[in-house]
Amino acid sequence: MKNKMKVIFSAISENESFARSVISCFILSLNPSLSQLSDVKTSVSEAVTNAIVHAYKEGGGEITMEAEIEENKVHINIFDNGVGIENIEQALEPFYTTKPDDERSGMGFTIMQSFMDSVRVESKNGLGTKVYMTKILSKDA
Repeated sequence: MKNKMKVIFSAISENESFARSVISCFILSLNPSLSQLSDVKTSVSEAVTNAIVHAYKEGGGEITMEAEIEENKVHINIFDNGVGIENIEQALEPFYTTKPDDERSGMGFTIMQSFMDSVRVESKNGLGTKVYMTKILSKDA
């Protein structure tokens, strides 16, 4: 049987650290290295922060985080029901940000892609964004 979990939380900045803690606890059974644990926590943090900052322009809203352990892999999905991403290809480009005045670096997706083994983004205008990430946690890392 695969181990899986799902949490739904408010899209507020205080919950970014909550999401990091939840995913850390969830993957501990895989005995990740400190580097792997940091990679996963940082990627979750970036995905959740993106949803908090960009998905709900009027504030409010919820974020769903699902995770599933499959052998030595963890699959993590971060969903929101916000405004969506108009141009995913553009959003995936390093340094692209829709909020330059808020001191946003535009590196969230780039960080996720560099720390995870796979990252896929789906989005529909007005319906939200889904970020799917996978990390292989090998004993040799």
